Amino acid sequence: MSLSRRATAALAAIALPMVTALTVGLAAAPAQAATPTYTALGDSYASGTGTREYYSDSGSCQRSRHSYPVLGAARLGATLTFPACAGATVSGVLNGQLGSLNASTTYVTVTAGGNDIGWSSVIVQCALPWPATCWSQIDDAENQIRNTLPGRLDQLYSRIRALAPNARVAVVGYPRLFNGEECNLIARISPGEQAELNAAADLLATTIRSRAVAHGFTFADARGPFSGHAVCDDVEWLNGTSNPLGESYHPNRAGHVGYAGMVQAAFSGATARRS
Repeated sequence: MSLSRRATAALAAIALPMVTALTVGLAAAPAQAATPTYTALGDSYASGTGTREYYSDSGSCQRSRHSYPVLGAARLGATLTFPACAGATVSGVLNGQLGSLNASTTYVTVTAGGNDIGWSSVIVQCALPWPATCWSQIDDAENQIRNTLPGRLDQLYSRIRALAPNARVAVVGYPRLFNGEECNLIARISPGEQAELNAAADLLATTIRSRAVAHGFTFADARGPFSGHAVCDDVEWLNGTSNPLGESYHPNRAGHVGYAGMVQAAFSGATARRS
């Protein structure tokens, strides 16, 4: 064999393992993980009503950069789709907010049901001056919670799961609003009415939780985290009667920070259970 042919053979013997190793290394390198996606569904408690600053293009939906979906998406490192809208009923979410859900959706949160029972109207009635009362309105709301709301939630939750079969879904609840004190001269809500409203909030929470769990979803219960932060507490996470009136009895910016922590914990728990 000539010297040149020997040199060529020697180089080939050295180069082939190097190329093979490089090819194997490239094949073994993990693909970069896709950015998770998060869709936030629901009503004014999800959109951010109460934070007093809204995206200019959100109109009456009152979506806010201070809302728990925006804060939660940042904590999760997720790309947010944000159709939640003030005033939405369960039917409104079902028929108008699910368009982005698909098999690749990573996270979903949904806060809905309060508008179906006329919760805001009940509180407005309770806040009217004496001698107005709201006992019958509270009774009507509780009847709606028991008899009508479960079926509507079942429809919504079933559809979410069908559209986003691989998503981790957290149903985010509503807090108790009151601590029994009367601290707002504008609104007259007696301690007895406050206690009954809190009892209705408990019924709403347990009803929503029951339907969420039945569909395999995580329930993020706001009652514990908001304890000590009700209207009239030293550190309020909720607005009392406010101007404009629509800001009333909704979470303020601190309340949405609390909600974002709940969402993060809910999804961390879901991750742990699936691992």
